[in-house]
Amino acid sequence: MAVAEAENVVHELVTAKAEVRDLQRAVVALRSEMELAAANHESAVQQAVVAANMEIVLLKATAAELRGELEKSQIQREEEVQRAAAASQDEIGQLKATAAMLRDELERARIEKENEVQQAQAASANEISQLKGAAAALREQLELARMDRENALQAERLVASEELKQLHATIQSMRDQMERTSP
Repeated sequence: MAVAEAENVVHELVTAKAEVRDLQRAVVALRSEMELAAANHESAVQQAVVAANMEIVLLKATAAELRGELEKSQIQREEEVQRAAAASQDEIGQLKATAAMLRDELERARIEKENEVQQAQAASANEISQLKGAAAALREQLELARMDRENALQAERLVASEELKQLHATIQSMRDQMERTSP
């Protein structure tokens, strides 16, 4: 009977060692999965950062292009105003040399030129206002995209944290169970 009990104890000891080995393997496997999940998460974060940086570069290029177009239009407007002023001066010089009846025509031309300059100024002010609005909208879109990325990152961190807590609880439960079953 003592031999049977000894064999039974040896059998239980072998079984317990096998369970410990299995649990150790499970812990190693879980640790590997956690490390893989962390690496995947880090990769996703890096990809999001790269995408955000690319979007920032694109938005900066767009803003620079819009700024260049605005400057070009301002230069063209100034050249047109200068050409109009030069043409007016030539015309004034010719009109001074002509008879008094042409003075009325000169006055009409001057008024028309002033209207054109005012219209050009109004058009450029409108264009500047539109460009400012577009720049503000682009800034707002960029800010919204940044906030969306931050929210997604926080959600991913929360999920990873919850998974880690569950894994810790599982490991603790396994340890408790092992302690209860060990002699």
